[in-house]
Amino acid sequence: MMTPKEKKATLCLAGIYAFRMLGLFMILPIFSLYTHQLLYANATLIGLALGIYGLTQALFQLPFAMISDRIGRKPVIVFGLILFVLGSVVAALSHNIYWIIVGRAIQGAGAVGSTLIALLADTTEDEHRLKAMSMIGMTIGFSFMVAIILGPILDGWFGLSGIFWLTAGLACLGILMLRMVPTPDKHVLHRDSEPVLSQFKNILLMPELLRLNFGIFASHAILMSMFVVLPMILVGATGLHENQQWMVYLPVLIIACAVMMPFVIIAEAKRLIKPIFIGAIFCVTLAQGLFEFFHQNIFGVALIMCLFFTAFTLLEGILPSLVSKIAPAGNKGTAMGIYSTSQFLGIFCGGSLGGLIYSDFGAHGLFMFSGFLGLLWLLLAITMKQPPYLSSKILTVGVLNDTEAAALQLKLLAMPGVKDVMISKDEGIAYLKVDKKELAADAF
Repeated sequence: MMTPKEKKATLCLAGIYAFRMLGLFMILPIFSLYTHQLLYANATLIGLALGIYGLTQALFQLPFAMISDRIGRKPVIVFGLILFVLGSVVAALSHNIYWIIVGRAIQGAGAVGSTLIALLADTTEDEHRLKAMSMIGMTIGFSFMVAIILGPILDGWFGLSGIFWLTAGLACLGILMLRMVPTPDKHVLHRDSEPVLSQFKNILLMPELLRLNFGIFASHAILMSMFVVLPMILVGATGLHENQQWMVYLPVLIIACAVMMPFVIIAEAKRLIKPIFIGAIFCVTLAQGLFEFFHQNIFGVALIMCLFFTAFTLLEGILPSLVSKIAPAGNKGTAMGIYSTSQFLGIFCGGSLGGLIYSDFGAHGLFMFSGFLGLLWLLLAITMKQPPYLSSKILTVGVLNDTEAAALQLKLLAMPGVKDVMISKDEGIAYLKVDKKELAADAF
């Protein structure tokens, strides 16, 4: 059971995550509709503005996390949030597309996601860390959906600049919330939640993780390229004013979540992750082709959106789970760091290339680009190995010398259900990968 102090830290850090995600995603459903309202704007620059924050996130995410190991988590998080506020203000004051691109790039440079996770690890006990991380993951998914629904509504009330001012305000509120998070007595490298530089090469070159890294890259590239054109499709197909498009997004996302949840449960309980994973990729790819033929019909567009967002949200749950299962014991933090960087690069490529392709080849070319990415991902997924159904477990083992650590590792590996063990002597922790169906209930 998490202590009140741990709950407080987890809720505050989840709130900071939510405020950042809301600020970054609220413009997605409305921004391309400003092509003819912003000075110097065109489809290419609109796409670049949508995706540029992904590039700066990818560049600064891991360096910020490593700097926080030296100078502390909170100073780095405050600095990152100040950058986020600055970028939001620059965008809010902008009347031309170039300064909005600059503002979005500065927003992305406040890349403190990994540092927030590191602080979460510092403020929670080993046995509660996985639960706290799950809460953060759910917050991110929920924030994305709320942002897509709120974007058109807030645009109608405050306009684009108002959304950026609100984003700046939410980041300021995040700085205040950070003061409520307990300051840890010391900063320890947690291999289950933080990247370790010495592990990068081995993890980066693991074939099965490479497939998943390409998967999250493709998933978010398709998402961002789709938002280059989707707002305009909705205006044409529904006749709704851009500020009323939430009436389409709200039921679509509710249906998507309702349909997605049983598949997540079945994938884990029945050990059917691979076929469900492949099916979801097929649906994302199929949606791109269907948009090409049915984008002028409101019912067709709504059904395709349901198909896409159901598959997309399902993949958002399965992909990190697969990374966790496949990454060797004690390497999850590094694997997730590379995975997150791939995600941000996908956001950048999807937005920037999507805008360029739409500018030169229209919606037809854009959907062909997204469909090609989906087909390539589908091919890689079909040829992937059956994933291991393993869970991570952390044991506090205290200070051990080399001989004691080696003996404990052999002892743990001999236990039924324990498949992999890494003992981190500097943390005094044993990282395990276990099969819960084989592991005895009273094993530890």
